[in-house]
Amino acid sequence: MIHYKLYNSVNDLPESWDALPSQDLFLKRPFLKALENSSPSNISTYFLGVFSSEILVGIVIIQRVEMYVDDVFRKTSNPFFKRCGKVLISKIVKGNALIVGNLMHTGQHGLYFNSEYITQDEFLDMISEGLKVLSKQIKTRHNKKIRIIGFKDYFEDDVIHRSQAFFRREKLYKAQVQPNMIFEVNTNWKTPQDYVSTFNKKYRRRYKTALKKSDAIQRKELFLDEVLSLSGQLYELYETVSDNAGINSFKLHETHFYNLKMELKEDFKLFGYFIDHQLVGFCTLILNHSKLETYFLGYNQALQHQHQMYLNMLFDMASFGIEHQYKQVIFARTAMEIKSSVGAKPHHMSLYLKHTNNVIANAILKAVVKYANPVRDWDERHPFS
Repeated sequence: MIHYKLYNSVNDLPESWDALPSQDLFLKRPFLKALENSSPSNISTYFLGVFSSEILVGIVIIQRVEMYVDDVFRKTSNPFFKRCGKVLISKIVKGNALIVGNLMHTGQHGLYFNSEYITQDEFLDMISEGLKVLSKQIKTRHNKKIRIIGFKDYFEDDVIHRSQAFFRREKLYKAQVQPNMIFEVNTNWKTPQDYVSTFNKKYRRRYKTALKKSDAIQRKELFLDEVLSLSGQLYELYETVSDNAGINSFKLHETHFYNLKMELKEDFKLFGYFIDHQLVGFCTLILNHSKLETYFLGYNQALQHQHQMYLNMLFDMASFGIEHQYKQVIFARTAMEIKSSVGAKPHHMSLYLKHTNNVIANAILKAVVKYANPVRDWDERHPFS
């Protein structure tokens, strides 16, 4: 018999949770524990286990997101769109959403099932039942109505798209979002210099210029005690970049990086960028089996252009992936053009979404999604040709 259980805390998860053969660190207890201990103030995480008899055969991450104007718009938001967006959000989006997946990171990091025990349609049916029960619990306990249901982020070749009958029945529509920028590590590259040597003349010159501009920067990996002592500065640098995004659905908790380092240990890397012993930037990496996942970063905006800090961070993260023989470096979405200039390629992604009220609300929600996460025209760079 197939059934499910909902869990409110990582401490309640069954022992067999991490034993499932999922090659995704974002679904494992250490990451989930760090997330639980330092989630953004407007995000709560729930967990769903799917069982065949008493055997755990599927796991799901569900995030309740409280969507309010101050959580979405940043200081740099366009004033006109901010005014229009406030009206839309206050009428359509304002309130609570349930998202299958991790809203804080690009990619499908929300579910896994063992196809030897359960079909995808059976698994999705259990998720649907769990979402309905969780919605009722949230209404009862918090007096909040779930307005939006979403499943994120799926590559175009993901098997989940085979379950169109499920999405039609649940009235979930498919929407394209910005692509995930992925850097494929050539097996012939043994060192970062091998990678740089394959650049064409223009991009080799650009690499050398960026490297020269970073001469004054000292790069250093930060360990647990250093992450703790520099937490305030790290958060300020993160905020600089986050606020510059214009639109964002959350803001990290101040202890997020410390909790990740404490729980993930060597699977979480934080590199500080210093000028004259002053922290001016940082980048983070999550070591996810054969994939190197770039995570959050931050920098001093006043020094960014002078030292080409962001471009140098991209080169540094690509170099780390090459040196440690990862198959891919996942650069995530946003800043597609500059990421393509270091060799990343766009991989299209979609999500499934619905408003729980009515057809008109769904039509307006589509406009909100398009506005908040536009599929932009951009010029892809080709550094190797």
